[in-house]
Amino acid sequence: MKCLLIASESAEVLFHWTDPAFLQNIQEKYEVTQEEGQRLPAFEDSISTLFAPMIISCTTLVDRLGDSYTSFTTENNHIYVLHQFEECLYIAVNGDGEEGEDDLRRKIYVMKKMIEVLFGMVTLSSNLLRKELRPQDTQQRARLWKHLQSLLETYSQLRENDQSFLVEAVERLIHPALCEQCIEFLERRLVQHLNSSAERAGEEVLHAFVLVHTKLLVFYSTRSASKLTTSDLLTLIILAQNMYPSNIDTDDPDIENTSSSGPESFYTPEPSPTNRDSSTDKPLRGSTPVFEFMDPDIQMAEDSLQTLEVPPPGPLTPRRVFLEVSSKDGLYPMMPHSMYCLPLWPGITLVLLTKIPTTAVAMSVYKFLEAFSTLEKRLREGQEGSAATRGPPNIQDVRSKLDKFIKVLGPSEVQSAQLQNVWTEFKNRAFARGGSGFNKNLIPWCKNMKTQLCGIYRQCFLIDSGPADIPRCLSPGLQERAQTMAQEKLMDWKDFLLVKSKRNITMVSYPDFPGLIHFIRVDRSTGQMIAPSLCTTERGPASELGKGPVAQFIKSKVWSLVSTTRHFLRKGYSTVTLRDGDFYFCYFLWFESETGYKLEAGDIPVLPDDSAPIGMLAWDYYWKLLRYYSKNQQGEMVKCYELLTVHLGVIPTDIILQHCRQLASKLWEPSRNPLL
Repeated sequence: MKCLLIASESAEVLFHWTDPAFLQNIQEKYEVTQEEGQRLPAFEDSISTLFAPMIISCTTLVDRLGDSYTSFTTENNHIYVLHQFEECLYIAVNGDGEEGEDDLRRKIYVMKKMIEVLFGMVTLSSNLLRKELRPQDTQQRARLWKHLQSLLETYSQLRENDQSFLVEAVERLIHPALCEQCIEFLERRLVQHLNSSAERAGEEVLHAFVLVHTKLLVFYSTRSASKLTTSDLLTLIILAQNMYPSNIDTDDPDIENTSSSGPESFYTPEPSPTNRDSSTDKPLRGSTPVFEFMDPDIQMAEDSLQTLEVPPPGPLTPRRVFLEVSSKDGLYPMMPHSMYCLPLWPGITLVLLTKIPTTAVAMSVYKFLEAFSTLEKRLREGQEGSAATRGPPNIQDVRSKLDKFIKVLGPSEVQSAQLQNVWTEFKNRAFARGGSGFNKNLIPWCKNMKTQLCGIYRQCFLIDSGPADIPRCLSPGLQERAQTMAQEKLMDWKDFLLVKSKRNITMVSYPDFPGLIHFIRVDRSTGQMIAPSLCTTERGPASELGKGPVAQFIKSKVWSLVSTTRHFLRKGYSTVTLRDGDFYFCYFLWFESETGYKLEAGDIPVLPDDSAPIGMLAWDYYWKLLRYYSKNQQGEMVKCYELLTVHLGVIPTDIILQHCRQLASKLWEPSRNPLL
């Protein structure tokens, strides 16, 4: 029994997701209280009524005490976790015992991350975000909520079945030769062709990568592109999986005949004959299978309309996403990009990320938002007059640049006129002789300016405005050529890649470690992980653990170990060893210099129980940990690694620890796989 709810301070439902058990429980509850002959209330009304007392109590505690409860457990062992972001309250519920407080808190933060990627800086204005999450049009609202519900279900499914989403790091397919070929293909042919085309409508391809299910085959970035963070990349993989979900029963070739349990070996197919007509082998764009998640029906409060099925967007339709960009001036979060997901074959997808022509507007908006936020903070702290404007950003510089920014926007749009009016009033109060100057009376106007700037951002990047005959994305023909070029490049490899994605690494590749059942090694500096495959499905490549209950049992132990290690890491422990029945588990977190020299372990900060979850998807704990540790390592790049191992319990402890040291050393050796 699971539920996730986003509500405003007035108990207005902004989004909800429930599993069938929670849905049925609420319906049964209202059937009992409903008088005979009366219709059941719409589900949105029911869930609003159910959570309203909790939302109001939280709001009241925050108003009166400046604090509120973050979790509680009811008499029937239902766990509730709550977190307030600005004026939006997130509530996650579990009643079947499958999720703990940390799982629910993680789900809340992941949902917030996905909303940020979809709506960008609009999330910085609670008023605008409420309008985006709860559109007036009920059909539009149903489509939006259906999409968000599908994303949440996709994430939950990946976290339950995929090791990369368990530890929140990217897994790459290990095949150096093919990876090198693909990077050369993307750089010299595909991206160059796209960025030199007249059909790109001013967009520039910055990143291109190929996914095989959730694993990364190749990733290429142009020289002008900034680094794509692990958090953003994992979110993009969720979006791609949501559009084209992996289905092992239909995506993969006959695995039993193409995989073996022998030692790891690289597959290199014979080159195709040059005179072969391969056009008949290529899947047509329209023939790409479409997969959908099926949810229980949801009734809307206003007119009780049926749930609208939301088909995946067509490959020709880009999705607007907002990602972090780093430049010489610093970090710019939530910058607009266009994301193109081009399915090559079921299970294999080419993803293009493009920079749009108006990115400079988003950068300017962020600088202004940052300036007004800094000013508001100083005024709240009691700084007034010259003290409030001292230091960066220079308020006179902001004034000059904002005047020019508004002039460039022009007064034609309603949002631009509103910004002009609010800015004029702000200047009259702050800079004019008869104005109040820089004091606490200016705080509401700082907030108003931030709202107006977010409105400009929304108008430019979230509303589809402008003449319909002016192209604003890569043309359909250009996308089709990109898809065809990638298919021709990977045609001879597609079956191998689908099998390789299920057996990327096998334990038989590590014969020097008797008694070692499983391991996961994560490079937190690059956000990449490596681990032997764990396949528990009946149809799929069998690992050394086989299929069925044994593999499922080991998988459950690994998932449990990761949860346990996070608990101890939160308490400040970087090493954990524990015995569980017939198994012995080890976890190590350590730091190294760029040359591989192990650095002396220091104290790891202890986190409160209600802090953000440890990981790299929703909140990059390891980036903050690296910054904390690097303070004592001036002028030297520090890297952070994690290693989890599962051994048979009969192996002596000293041998297990020796294995861990040797395995860490072996896995550190360069794999010859080109880095991200």
